[in-house]
Amino acid sequence: MKLISFLLTICSLSASAQLLEKGFRTPPDSTKPSVYWYWMSDNISEDGVRKDVEAMAAVGIGRAFIGNIGYDPREVPYGKVKLFSPEWWKITKTAIQTANRKGITIGLFNSPGWSQSGGPWVLPTESMQYLACDEQEVAGPREVVFPRPAGAIRPVAAVAFPTAHGQVLPEATLTASSGWEDLPALTDGNPETASFFPAGQKEDLVLDLAYKQAFTARSLTLVPAPVPVRFTGILQVKEADGSFRTLREFDFDRSNPDDGVGFRPYAPVVLAIPDVSGSAFRLLIRHIRGKGGLAECRISPEARLERFEEKQLAKMFQTPLPLWNEYQWVTQPEPKGEGQVLDPARMINLPLEADGSLRWAAPAGKWTIVWFGTRSTGRTNSPASPEGKGLEVDKMNRKNLRHHFDSFIGAVYDSLAPADRKALRYVVADSYETGSQNWTDGMAEAFQQRYGYDPLPWLPVFSGRIVGSADRSDRFLWDVRRLVADRVAYEYVGGLRNLSHTKGMKLWLENYGHWGFPGEFLQYGGQSDEVGGEFWNEGDLGSIENRAAASAAHIYGKSKVAAESFTAGGKAFVRYPALLKKRGDWSFTEGVNHTLLHVMITQPTAALPGVNAGFGTEFNRHNTWFYQSKAFVDYLRRCNFLLQQGKSVNDVAYFIGEDAPKMTGTRQPEIPAGYSYDYINAEVILTRLTVENGKWTLPDGTSYHVLVLPPLKTMRPEVLERLATLVQAGGTLLGPAPERSPSLEGYPQADKKVKDLAAKVWSGERYGAGRVFRSGDLADILKTLKVLPDAGLGDKALLYTHRHSATEDIYFITNQSDQPVSAPVTVRVSGRQPEWWDAVTGTTRPLPEYTSSDETTTIPLRLDAYQSGFLVFRKKGSPKAGQRNFPEPTAANELSGPWSVTFDPAARGPERPVSFPTLTDWSKHTDPRIRDYSGKAVYRIRFTADPSKGKAFLHLGEVRALASVKINGVTLGTVWTAPWELDISRAVKKGVNEAEIEVANTWVNRLIGDSRLPEAQRRTWSNVNPYKPESTYEPSGLLGPVRVLYYPASTFSSSK
Repeated sequence: MKLISFLLTICSLSASAQLLEKGFRTPPDSTKPSVYWYWMSDNISEDGVRKDVEAMAAVGIGRAFIGNIGYDPREVPYGKVKLFSPEWWKITKTAIQTANRKGITIGLFNSPGWSQSGGPWVLPTESMQYLACDEQEVAGPREVVFPRPAGAIRPVAAVAFPTAHGQVLPEATLTASSGWEDLPALTDGNPETASFFPAGQKEDLVLDLAYKQAFTARSLTLVPAPVPVRFTGILQVKEADGSFRTLREFDFDRSNPDDGVGFRPYAPVVLAIPDVSGSAFRLLIRHIRGKGGLAECRISPEARLERFEEKQLAKMFQTPLPLWNEYQWVTQPEPKGEGQVLDPARMINLPLEADGSLRWAAPAGKWTIVWFGTRSTGRTNSPASPEGKGLEVDKMNRKNLRHHFDSFIGAVYDSLAPADRKALRYVVADSYETGSQNWTDGMAEAFQQRYGYDPLPWLPVFSGRIVGSADRSDRFLWDVRRLVADRVAYEYVGGLRNLSHTKGMKLWLENYGHWGFPGEFLQYGGQSDEVGGEFWNEGDLGSIENRAAASAAHIYGKSKVAAESFTAGGKAFVRYPALLKKRGDWSFTEGVNHTLLHVMITQPTAALPGVNAGFGTEFNRHNTWFYQSKAFVDYLRRCNFLLQQGKSVNDVAYFIGEDAPKMTGTRQPEIPAGYSYDYINAEVILTRLTVENGKWTLPDGTSYHVLVLPPLKTMRPEVLERLATLVQAGGTLLGPAPERSPSLEGYPQADKKVKDLAAKVWSGERYGAGRVFRSGDLADILKTLKVLPDAGLGDKALLYTHRHSATEDIYFITNQSDQPVSAPVTVRVSGRQPEWWDAVTGTTRPLPEYTSSDETTTIPLRLDAYQSGFLVFRKKGSPKAGQRNFPEPTAANELSGPWSVTFDPAARGPERPVSFPTLTDWSKHTDPRIRDYSGKAVYRIRFTADPSKGKAFLHLGEVRALASVKINGVTLGTVWTAPWELDISRAVKKGVNEAEIEVANTWVNRLIGDSRLPEAQRRTWSNVNPYKPESTYEPSGLLGPVRVLYYPASTFSSSK
C-alpha cells in the first residue's frame, strides 16, 4: 500500500510539472491581458469597434474595459455619436456582440468618465453629501423662528447651547510689508473681501496686529482668498522687551481648489494657540507659492478645534499621494478659561418641523442655535461628455447606489439579448478621484449603532467648537472618519459588487484614490471581486498603488492582482514594447500578476495614426507595431501564468493602523533586503488572521513570520485583544505598545483596557508562546527567528518576487539596469534543481551550475540589460561539473550585407527595394522617403550557416523597434527586447540560407516629415500631434550588427 501511495504521489507531481510547462509554453486564456478601451469624446463608429475587437483577439488581449470618456475638447475634438443616442446604443451592442463572437470579455466603467460613479440620473438627494452648519445667536426669553437654510438637502438636527461669555476681541491696527495692501479686509468679518499678497514676492511678508488692549489668544483662523496659494506661516507674540516669541509654525496649503480634494475648496485653516496674553502679534509668511492672499486673519480669545475642516474631510490632502500619516494631527492642548468647552450633557436637542424649519421658545439668556443639514458636494463624474455628466452618487448608502447602477450598467445589460450578455462580465471602478463626503441618510442612527453613543451632542464639533474636551472632540471626528471609510467600503464597493452579481457580473476595482480618497485602501479593495493597481511607464507612480492592490488581494484571499500598466503622460507615439519592459517587470516584483494595458483608444475612421489622448501608450490597431506586439503580449501572458501559481511569499506583514483616510501604510523599520512584505489592516486581523506554527496565517495559507506595528500610540481595545490572543498563540510582534484608544467609543474605559493589556503584552520579550519586540532591527529579528533571506541578490539592479506551492517554488528575477549584470542569486530553497524559464521565448531548461546548502541554493546568473526570467524549482537534481548556466557562443559569423530593404509605398516609402550596403538608421538616411518613414520594412539577405557548430541563434544587435524573423520561409517569431536574439536552429540549414526580417518603427518620423509638407499633401492625422519640422527624429530600423551565434546544444536542453 505504501508503494502504491508513493507511486501515486510521483505521478501526481509529474502531472503537475507537465501542466506547468504546458501552461507556460501555451498560456491559458485566463492569462490574456486586459485593456482599457476608451471611447473618446463621441469619436466612435460601428466599423471601428468591430475592428478593434478583432485586433484585440489577433494579439491575444482577452478582456476589454469600455470607458466612455469625454475629454477636454481642446485636446480631443468631439465626434458626432453622442452618448446615449440611438447610434451609441447600436455601437455598444455591436462591440459586445463582436466581443462575444471573438471570445473577448467586456467590462464597462460603471459610469461615463473614469471617475467615479455618477451621471445625469443622480438626483441631489442621491448625491454625495456633507454636514453643513448654519447658526444664529439669540437672546431669550422669546420665540425663535429658524427657517430651513437655502440649499439644504435634508435636515439632520438642531441644537442650542449657552453662548460663551468669552472676551470680546479688541479692535486691531494692522501694518504690513510694503506692497501688501487692502489690510482692513483681513479683519472686517467678511470672507468675500480679501487682501492679496504682493505679486512676485520673494522675501518674507510681515503682518503686525496691534490691539488696543491685551487679551488671551486661544486660536488663529486664516481664511484664504479664493485663489490657490501655499505658504509657511509663523505666528508670534510681542514680549515686554519688544522681542517676538514664536507661538506656532505651520503649513498653509490651499493650493488645489478642485472639489475632488474637499467639498470646501477654500476652507479656513484653524490653529490652536496655547493660552497666551498679549496686545501685539505678528504673522510671518514665507515661501509663498501661488498668487493668493487672505480674506480673514482672526486671532481670537475663543478656543477652536485645530484643523477641524481637515478633520471632518472638508479639505483633504492637496496632491495625489498622501502618505500614511497625512490624516493624523498633533495633540491639541486643552483650552483653559470658562466657557471655552461645551458640555455635551447640557446640549439642548431642538425638534425640527416637517419642513426642516425650527420654532423654539428660547429661555432667558444668550443662546447659540446651530442647525445641521446636508448639502451636496456638487461633485460630478469625470471626464465625461455633457450627455453623460451629472452628480456623483452617494458613496455611503447602497440604496442611492442602486438607482445609479440601474440607470447605466443595468440599462446596458437589459438592452442586450441573453446570448450576448455572457460577454459583459465586469463592472469597472477606476482609482477613486472624486472627493470626500461625511454624511448620508441615516448616518446618526448608523453612528450610534456602531459606536454606542449618540452623535447629536457632538455635532457642534463640525463648526469648530470644542465639545467635552479637545481630546474628546478629536476622538469624535476620528469616529466620523472611520465610519465614513467603513461605509464607503461596505455600502459603495460592497453595494456595487452585490449589484454586479445580480447581473452575473463581477466588480473590478482599483483600491485607492489619488484625489480626496476618504476610505481605507485595504478594506476598500477587500470588498471587490478583483483589485488592481497602476503604474506609469516613466517616473515612479505606482510604488504605492501596486503594493496596495497586491496586499489587499493577498490578505482578502484574491488570486489575481491586476495593474493598469504603462500609463504615461505626453510623448505621443514614442513608446514601444522594449521601452515598456522595465516598468512592467518591476510591477511583477510588487505583486502584480495580471496586466491591464493602458490604453486602446477606439479608431472610428481610417485616419492614421488617428484619435489619441495626451496620456497612455498607444495599444491600438493604427499603431505601427501593434500587431507585432503579440510577442510582447505572449511574454506578459507567460509571466502572468507563473505569477498566478501558488501563493505570494512575504515574510513580514505591516499593520497600517486604524486611522482613516488611508491610502498606504508605513514600513518602520524598513523591510530588509532579500525579504518582501504585505500591508494588513484591522479588519483582517480581527476576522481572518490566526497563528499556526509560529506564523501569522490567513485562511488560504498565506503566512508571515513577523507582524510590525506602525509608530502610533493608539489602538482600539478589540484590535489589541485580538493581537494579544494571537501573540499568545505563538505570533511574533514588533512595534511600540499602544497607550490609548483613538475612539470615543467606550471612553474612558476603553483607554484603561488598552493601557492594562498593553502592559501585560509588552512586559517582556515573551508573551505566551509568542514574542514581542518593542523596537529593533528587522533583519536581526528575522535572524533571531531563524528566517533566512528569501532571495540574496548579488547586484542592486536585481529585483525579485517569489511564488510557492506544494509542488514548486518560482522566483521571478529582473535586471532593472540598462547594463548587463552577472551576479549570484541565493534563494531559500534547497535540494532541488534550478531551472531557467524564459518568458520571452517560452523555453525552459535546467541550470547545471549551482551550489546548495541545507537551506539555500546559489545560482550564478547573467542577465542582459532589462532582461528577466524565472528560476523554477520543482524536482531533484544535481550540478553538472564543467558546465555553465550562460556560456559564451562557441562560434559566430556576421551578416555584413548588402541588404535589400523593401518599404511600403502606400506609407510614402520608396517604390522599389533599396540596397543598404551596411545597416543604416532610417532617420539618418539622405532619402527623405526613408528618413521620414513610419511603418514596416522588410530586410532580406542571404547568409551561410553550419548547424554542426552548435545551436544557432540570430542576434539582431540594435532594433528600433520590433523585428519579425523568417529563415528560409519559416516564421520564427518577433524580437522585441534584450538580448535581441532568436533561436533559428529549426529553420537554418548548412550552406546558404535566406533571412527575411520585418522591422516596424514608431509614428514619430512620419509625423515630423508630414509637418514639413503643405497641409494638403499630408497623409497623417492625429488630434494629438506635438511634432514639428524642428522635432528630433527617432532612430529607426535594423541597426545591427546582425550575427549568427552558435551555442553548445547541451546548454539549451529542455527541462523535461
